Amino acid sequence: MNAVAFIFARGASKGLPGKNVRPLCGKPMIAWAIEQAKSVKRISRVIVSTDSEEIAAVARQFGGETPFRRPPELALDDSPEWLSWRHALNYLQSEGTLPDAMVSVPVTAPLREPGDIERCLDDFALGGADAVVTVSTAHRSPYFNMVKRNEDGSVGLVIPPAGHVSRRQDAPPVFDMATVAYVASPEFVLTRNTLFEGRVRAVEVPPERAIDIDTLLDFRIAEYLMKGYDFDNT
Repeated sequence: MNAVAFIFARGASKGLPGKNVRPLCGKPMIAWAIEQAKSVKRISRVIVSTDSEEIAAVARQFGGETPFRRPPELALDDSPEWLSWRHALNYLQSEGTLPDAMVSVPVTAPLREPGDIERCLDDFALGGADAVVTVSTAHRSPYFNMVKRNEDGSVGLVIPPAGHVSRRQDAPPVFDMATVAYVASPEFVLTRNTLFEGRVRAVEVPPERAIDIDTLLDFRIAEYLMKGYDFDNT
C-alpha cells in the first residue's frame, strides 16, 4: 500500500495561539506529528498543508514537505478541514497520481504512537471501508450523564434510553472521536462532502494517547503526561 500523510496546520489558533509550533518537551508540536508519520514505513511522503510561512519553515526543519500553501479561505476559523483534505489531494492529482490511502496526522495529538497510525492502515487495508478513524472510550454517556437544556429551562438526557439505566456501564457503549489519525480513500474524499457519508470503521486508542490539544489546559496535561511517559514500555 502506498500511503501519503498530510499534516494540516493553519496559522491562526484562538484556543492556544501559535500551538502548531509551540515547544513541547523539547521540540515544536508539529515536529512530533512529522516524526511519528515518518516512522511508518508504508507512508512514502509527509506533506504539511499550511497557510503560514513560519509553520512551513519549522516543518521543513523536521523533514516535512511544504510543496504548496493552503489558500486563505481554507484557513479560517470556520473552514471545514475536509476541504483542506480535498485541496491537498488535488495537488497530488496535479502531480499525476493519487496514493492508495491518505493519512491525516493532526498536530494536536502528540502523545500518539506510530503504531496507532499503523493499526489504522492495517484496518483500512482489509477493505470495505472508505475511512478509518481513531476513538477512545467516552467518559460521559448521552444515555446516562450527558444532558441538554429543554425549552422550559429544565434539563434532560441527550438520548433517553428505552429502559432504566442506573449505571453508565449499563448504557450502550459510546466513544469519543480522537484526533490521533485518520485514513481515507482519496477517491472518497474527492467525491463526498463529509466523513460519515461513507462507511467508516474505528481503531480504539487509550485515552492518554488521545489527548487533543486545543487550550492551554490541554497543553499542560499533554506536557505532564509526556514528561512521565515511558515510550519504550507501552
